[in-house]
Amino acid sequence: MDIAALTKRLCNLEIRRLLLIIGVAVVLVVVSQCSDLPYGKNFYSSPAYTGSASIVTVLGNFTSSNNSESRKLDVVGVVGTDVLDLEEESGHGNTDSDSNKEIELEKDASNVTLDKSFPVGINRSEDDIFSGEKTIDLRHDSLPRDSRRDESIKADDDPKTISASEFRNGAGIVSVVSQGAATDSPENLNADSKGNTKQTTEIQLEDKKTEPLQSVSVTLHDNSTMTSISILRKWNPRPTSISQMNSLLLRSPISSSSMNPRQYSTRDRELQSAKLKIQNAPIIMDNPGLSASVFRNLSQFIRSYDLMERKLKVYVYREGEKPIFHQPLMRGIYASEGWFMKLIEGNKNFVVRDPRKAHLFYLPFDSHMLRLELNGTSKQGLENYLKRYVGLIAKKYPFWNRTGGADHFLVACHDWASKITSKCMGSCIRSLCNANVARDFKIGKDTGLPVTYIRSVEDPLADLGGKPASERSILAFFAGGMHGYLRPILLHYWENKEPDMKILGPMPRDIKSKRLYREYMKSSKYCICARGYEVHTPRVVEAIFHECVPVIISDNYVPPFFEVFNWEAFSVFIQERDIPNLRNILLSIPKDKYLMMKSEVKMVQQHFFWHKKPVKYDLFHMILHSVWYNRILQIKIR
Repeated sequence: MDIAALTKRLCNLEIRRLLLIIGVAVVLVVVSQCSDLPYGKNFYSSPAYTGSASIVTVLGNFTSSNNSESRKLDVVGVVGTDVLDLEEESGHGNTDSDSNKEIELEKDASNVTLDKSFPVGINRSEDDIFSGEKTIDLRHDSLPRDSRRDESIKADDDPKTISASEFRNGAGIVSVVSQGAATDSPENLNADSKGNTKQTTEIQLEDKKTEPLQSVSVTLHDNSTMTSISILRKWNPRPTSISQMNSLLLRSPISSSSMNPRQYSTRDRELQSAKLKIQNAPIIMDNPGLSASVFRNLSQFIRSYDLMERKLKVYVYREGEKPIFHQPLMRGIYASEGWFMKLIEGNKNFVVRDPRKAHLFYLPFDSHMLRLELNGTSKQGLENYLKRYVGLIAKKYPFWNRTGGADHFLVACHDWASKITSKCMGSCIRSLCNANVARDFKIGKDTGLPVTYIRSVEDPLADLGGKPASERSILAFFAGGMHGYLRPILLHYWENKEPDMKILGPMPRDIKSKRLYREYMKSSKYCICARGYEVHTPRVVEAIFHECVPVIISDNYVPPFFEVFNWEAFSVFIQERDIPNLRNILLSIPKDKYLMMKSEVKMVQQHFFWHKKPVKYDLFHMILHSVWYNRILQIKIR
């Protein structure tokens, strides 16, 4: 009996030990899984959420991956089949030799590819329609988001390796052992402080079955994969919707003690007076040549614009040597900053020679020329160059120090302009093409600058217009290089999927293809404006030129003249995660609403035109007005 009891006791002890080991193992697995799941520790969230904004569906099919922290991931990829001159006839810049230098510098030593050889990009490059595939480098993924983009990368560099933990932390990779689908329900981005859902003008789907955002696999050397959801969360972890940006604009304007001097000058009091007049503008329901629905407040815009024409005086600093200063580039994707510089320096109505008479001070540098002239210089080096220039201005004149630069402004279109001006010129009013609210762009102070691709300086409005609505047989059109993380996902879902969806990659460079590109624009109801490496794209203005309703797929992008335009009256905003539902969203728009938007696109065209001699309400005046308007919003009334 003693032996039997002892045996039973030992068996019970072993069972307890086994159960303890199993329990510890289960806990470890659960903790490991929870640490890998982004946005909380839920293995399963509610399915697609339909809010007041456009449909948000993030149901993902995640592929299993190795969770080993000690292994190294050799990044594997395919070199682009063709490296073209991005500046020539492709919508992106000048055809001079200096442009080629920049392009060579910005080639990627890429080592990550998607299915169908779609590259996911992080580097700095221009938006391209007619180039072949390009590649990218994820060697800097373990660095902070901003710093990893600062270094120039040579195309022949050997790829390095990064640990699994570095890659997971930088990318937010979701690792799920099972083959089941994981889901994530996004937050209600349009709820007020009381928890109520606000109504917006963004397109909604009703009674339509939504498609899940399925995985678009990124194949690594060790056969690990990233899903499309992981890609979006990696490069855009906290997207800002158009509704949220509208809310930011309604908040109190950005202001500080440095922006409002202790002793107000005569010019400051003139701005205060203008602000009162704008706030108390007489109500105007409509105006010849202007559509009330296109503007946030037509009455205030007209009052502000008239005051600008009569009152505003600008001083243009003469310091700075050519070609970085005072030598505008007039062609290509960055032409906006060049055209503005050319027109403001030759303007007699706004420009004064005596800086004491000025309300605003213009810093006349060309960010693209700065990049070309200092080829090979890091972003920090370019920033230091501008910092020395500001130091020269501050030492020679009293105006910068009086307001800390708040009454100074710059106009810059290069991708890097936002970064290199954020510190040394951060207090200025910055008119930027790369208007990313998730980075350094400040709504209410800075203003968005249109990316206007100028093919001909002599005739910037060549090939304007498009077909009437009844002759537009294509529902949606896009063509362009696989720049950035978003476009490969767009093509994965929609290339060759529907006959009325012309979603293409880069087109050939021949003349026939260029004509076909413009013909597609003119024959489409909606033109897809998908972000490239950065949030902006010339397709927004191209769509407006050809009377095609822009469909902007670029989270965090602040469209041009956001402070005065009601963009939702003439364009459609779709969040990046809604790409699988793109066609359903467009088809859900009623015909009369589409016709209204197309009509408004026609009305808003005039505000995106460059003229050799500025005319009322043209692009030159709109840029200057936004700077004037934002300065007035900042100044306090005593």
